Amino acid sequence: MFLLPFWMYIVILGIFVSGFMVLYTSKQEREADEAFIEKEGEIYLQRIREERERREQLLINSEVSSN
Repeated sequence: MFLLPFWMYIVILGIFVSGFMVLYTSKQEREADEAFIEKEGEIYLQRIREERERREQLLINSEVSSN
């Protein structure tokens, strides 16, 4: 029944567990990176919206003051 020594089965099992953990960890890291990028992108877009609103207010204020 045993073709290999017992410790070889443990090594093979360790290789499979290690491979699984690499895949699992890389998936978690990818999800964390995507969440971070999404958060930073939303902050950037919010800054753009605020700047656009500020410029529109300046334009409206300058048109009102020039009339």
